[in-house]
Amino acid sequence: MARRPVTPVHEADPADEGDQIDLTPLAEIIGQKRPPASDLIPILQRVQSRYGYLPEPVIEEIARLTGIPASRIYGVVTFYAQFSTVPSGRHKVCVCQGTACHVRGGDEVLRAVRKDLSIAPGETTPDLDFTLDTVACLGACSFAPVMTVDGQYFGKMKGSRVGPILDESRSGSRGEGTA
Repeated sequence: MARRPVTPVHEADPADEGDQIDLTPLAEIIGQKRPPASDLIPILQRVQSRYGYLPEPVIEEIARLTGIPASRIYGVVTFYAQFSTVPSGRHKVCVCQGTACHVRGGDEVLRAVRKDLSIAPGETTPDLDFTLDTVACLGACSFAPVMTVDGQYFGKMKGSRVGPILDESRSGSRGEGTA
């Protein structure tokens, strides 16, 4: 997936951000005693699963609870594409841009998704409903072009199919994919 930039959650006062985030679950996620530094990635995975992303106040609290410097935590968070410091949408849309998908119309699919959602790859809709990413390969080349919505594959895509698939996600009635 494309890497989202490390940016503040919003442009408001950072002190306000901490007031909006309940940090109490972190103690339970991390445990009572300080875990070894080698447990950092699983801790970050559990925390991101709980919050949906890793905002600054959460990272600072992880640092306090674990004794791992915040700079080291940020280094891990920014190195691995699985982690995000910005909120992502409820629905994750991924459009393959690999060679097979590109040759068979992947750009048309991406344009249709961008038009429907009014966002670019790596962005999230303002209502936090959708996040759009691109990848070099989804591993379903025989079904090119391919896109996924919440991990469900849709193959042999055309721009005209994008809107109905996204509409089904919006309404929560999405059926099975075709790849």
